[in-house]
Amino acid sequence: MFGRQPIRATQHVGFLLTPQFSLIAFTSAIEPLRAANRVARQELFTWELFTIDGKPVQASNGVEFNPNSTLTDKIVCDILFVCSGVRSYDHLSSKRSGLLRALARRGIPLGSMCTGTVSLAEAGLLDGYRCTIHWENIESLAERYPKLNVMATLFEADRNRFTCSGGMASIDMMIHSIKQDYGRDLGMRVADQMLYSSVREPQELQRMAIERRTGITHPKLLGTIGYMEAYIEFPMAITEIAKTIGLSSRQLERLFQTELKTSPKKYYHSLRLDKARTLLRQTPMSTMEIAFATGFSSVSYFTKSYKTKFGYSPRQERDNL
Repeated sequence: MFGRQPIRATQHVGFLLTPQFSLIAFTSAIEPLRAANRVARQELFTWELFTIDGKPVQASNGVEFNPNSTLTDKIVCDILFVCSGVRSYDHLSSKRSGLLRALARRGIPLGSMCTGTVSLAEAGLLDGYRCTIHWENIESLAERYPKLNVMATLFEADRNRFTCSGGMASIDMMIHSIKQDYGRDLGMRVADQMLYSSVREPQELQRMAIERRTGITHPKLLGTIGYMEAYIEFPMAITEIAKTIGLSSRQLERLFQTELKTSPKKYYHSLRLDKARTLLRQTPMSTMEIAFATGFSSVSYFTKSYKTKFGYSPRQERDNL
């Protein structure tokens, strides 16, 4: 796949499904392969589903899948993708890491969908590689595995490692591979078959621009929010942000009240708490680590602020997952 090796008559693609994997990321990866077979009128791809123990596994939405096989270091495939989803750190295992390393030693290309990147990183198989992961997990991945070159792109193809941010980006990744292996015409016909009218390139960023996410159009306000999102762990002073974007603190206060019915300080505070909530749900970081990673100087103040906004404590947030 991805134009990295001579094309066989049929390419066999493996998918390792882990507990609570993202169903949309998985199906968005496998459907372009099925469509390619249909459009080309020949079996270009076959696929096989694996789990570590050979038992059924549930996606994050509760849908259960029966695997074709148990993952071993003897499997035969042209590439293996690890498919994960929520709470990926909770499901890591030394057995999985060992098997992935064994497959890498055999020269089998490895990839990931959504948070499957965590499994490859935990096994030490992404050190020195460009890689990506869903935007919610970028910061925690980079912090936990400092040898990685983590990008905020849709997908990355670096030598024999292929990582995808998940969601609908899996379609873009697979169509990209089909184009590289079988030509642009087939890739575009697959996209057309799937009613996918705008195939994105790998270097495109995952998240929508701030103006599309928020509906805000005022350039100074967009600039302010951009700085706030960029400086979560070490928050900038509101006076400093105002000076940077060319406003006085009073002008910035009026702008926020007019456009958002709140103050810059409250908006920034809420933004940091939203980030903390994501870290609580997606990572194994402790409450103290999350407090400091989102710019709170004390755990007690962080806990109090969190409960005020969401109605329950950080610990209760995690217990309720």
